[in-house]
Amino acid sequence: MNGPSPLLCSRCLATLTPGEGSFYVVRIEAVADPTPPSFTEEDLKRDVRAEIERLLRQMRGITEQEAMDQVYRQLTLYLCNACFRVWIEDPARAP
Repeated sequence: MNGPSPLLCSRCLATLTPGEGSFYVVRIEAVADPTPPSFTEEDLKRDVRAEIERLLRQMRGITEQEAMDQVYRQLTLYLCNACFRVWIEDPARAP
């Protein structure tokens, strides 16, 4: 029987050992624009049923998970101390 998988840094793949204080756990939550849509007079004159059917056709073929991923994502990163120091200063920069 194998033991638990080793914990690795998400950037450099260094082995991380819990309890040593040598890594960070970074939790990222991304939410699609939560601002309610604005509607024009023209929008309100449209056939609502036809618009809903158009949206359903557009979503046909994507899974429930794919639809959810377009609205909400959550990610956990494990970063060694060295990678965290670089990442926290510019999280959008590629490794």
